[in-house]
Amino acid sequence: MQTPSACMDTEAEQLAKVVLFPGDPLRAKALAERYFENPQCFNHIRGMFGYTGLYRGRRVSVMGSGMGVPSATLYAHDLYTYFGVESIIRIGTAGGLRADVRMRDLVLAMTASTSSNFSAQFSFPGLLAPVADWSLLRTAAARAEAGGLSYHVGSIFTGDAFYDASPNVNEKCRDFGMLAVDMETAGIYWEAMSCKKRALSILTVANHIFTGEELPAQERQEALREMMETALDTAWEFAE
Repeated sequence: MQTPSACMDTEAEQLAKVVLFPGDPLRAKALAERYFENPQCFNHIRGMFGYTGLYRGRRVSVMGSGMGVPSATLYAHDLYTYFGVESIIRIGTAGGLRADVRMRDLVLAMTASTSSNFSAQFSFPGLLAPVADWSLLRTAAARAEAGGLSYHVGSIFTGDAFYDASPNVNEKCRDFGMLAVDMETAGIYWEAMSCKKRALSILTVANHIFTGEELPAQERQEALREMMETALDTAWEFAE
């Protein structure tokens, strides 16, 4: 292997200090081609595309994470540990839980309860709460506010199973005030905490668990644009 990473073949110089982190590698490719000046592909191993380019004159990277805590934390660990990345901003979709969370709303995840056992490896004497970096969270909220976007800041649930057989898990999450559900955030936050780095999850509500609503294709595209631009403007503040 050219690098210590088992799943990336690149050099630290090819990455920026801040990385946007969508689950879908094709969304990473589309973002780079739309927003970056002179995007350069730094990874394509296993089809997990990563690009670095200039956004408003500063270097920003974007890379797919795959689905679920195991995939997202594998790539996050390598980015933080082997390639000098300081900040990761997850950009993804989520299922709304609360009645006041609407289609297209942004959710800035302050913390994430979870069914994942990922943190057991740290031998923490208790339950290790996964939390966002305050500087990233504050900046993203300010960007969303300035853009006139509908957004929420609070807790979410990171599920370890897409098809969860546990009875009433969504109702329990809603009753504890959680905004939405995804499959990656808690793991990324734990990884950032263990590496002493920064992380934030910015999510678009693309469906609602209880109403059954789903964004049509055209509205989904526009909503993802709002999320990506909020994340890019946040990343710019931490880029070089």
